[in-house]
Amino acid sequence: MNRRSRIYTVCALSFVLNLVILLVFFGHTVPRAYAGTGFAFDAPRERLVAPEFRLPDLKGTVIKLENYQGEVVLLHFWATFCTPCLEELPALESLWRRYRERGLVILGIAADRGSADPVRKFARAAGVTFPVLLDPEGVVRNHYEVVGLPMSYLIGRDGRFSGRILGNRDWQDPLAFDYIESLLVKRKQ
Repeated sequence: MNRRSRIYTVCALSFVLNLVILLVFFGHTVPRAYAGTGFAFDAPRERLVAPEFRLPDLKGTVIKLENYQGEVVLLHFWATFCTPCLEELPALESLWRRYRERGLVILGIAADRGSADPVRKFARAAGVTFPVLLDPEGVVRNHYEVVGLPMSYLIGRDGRFSGRILGNRDWQDPLAFDYIESLLVKRKQ
């Protein structure tokens, strides 16, 4: 087996391993797709605790997930080079403004590599006011098994996964509001 074949084999095995991990984690999900709407998510069969992380925000302040214990957290993985991500940001900003006083936290985790300047400039131009964190090395993306952008995770007040969303969604859909409100009324156990 030549070097190129070994590289392809390792890449294929890595892909299969990541796919198996995703299937184990969310393989037995309860799909929550609403026909004719712009909102759908996968609810895990078993609600596991969301992994802790530490990332800098756009000002350089290190943010930890544990800082938001008792809150509903929407982790949104995105990048400035991802068109669907950029289309979704205004709806996320509106969702943030609508529910932040009731306990919703949105953390935008930027996948851009290199300098934070493009992310900072874009967030400012787009009017994003929710916290934007930087993950240029992809450590948190890898830990959360992000397979594409945009991808979001909903974490309940108890710190456990409540849903996963791959692809952009209409966060202004009444069903999205219903789902967020159902998470907000639940108290930390």
